[in-house]
Amino acid sequence: MLSKNLLQDLLERTQEIKHKAEGFKTLPLETLNWKSSPDSWSILECLEHLNRYGDYYIPEIEKRITASQYRPAEIFKSGWLGNYFANAMLPKEKLNKMKTFTSMNPKGSSLDKEVITKFIAQQQDLINVLKLASRADLTKTKTGISISKWIKLRVGDTFRVVIYHNQRHLDQAERVLMEAGRQ
Repeated sequence: MLSKNLLQDLLERTQEIKHKAEGFKTLPLETLNWKSSPDSWSILECLEHLNRYGDYYIPEIEKRITASQYRPAEIFKSGWLGNYFANAMLPKEKLNKMKTFTSMNPKGSSLDKEVITKFIAQQQDLINVLKLASRADLTKTKTGISISKWIKLRVGDTFRVVIYHNQRHLDQAERVLMEAGRQ
């Protein structure tokens, strides 16, 4: 895949995610915290979950791109593990449920609209880092991942995982909003 095409696709996805999140700012707190069941997440819990991952990945990606000594390459080649993780995160019609790590699970947190403000700011940071990424080789530049310090992913794959994960949970938040509207 052409590196510039990957970055453009991810930039467009992130801009759409940010735009959708901005729509949540006008909702009442009661709607943002509504859950269909005690085991499900509210809109704010979906976004808080993403904020927790963003706190790790956005600085990690930026640091690796800034420090990268590899010149930009025209082609991005996904690694097998990164491609697996990215494809697992892609939103699908019938989602496969995944367990989240306790530290990333916002269930039961006391959340307010600041969660949305932070998420939107993180999306802007991600947009800025995506623009910065055109200066690095997306295949040779590697990032750490949040679940293991020994596993490294190609930065192009890390972007895909993070942004597809954002899309996945934003879709979840929109479903919660639709369910809340039926109540």
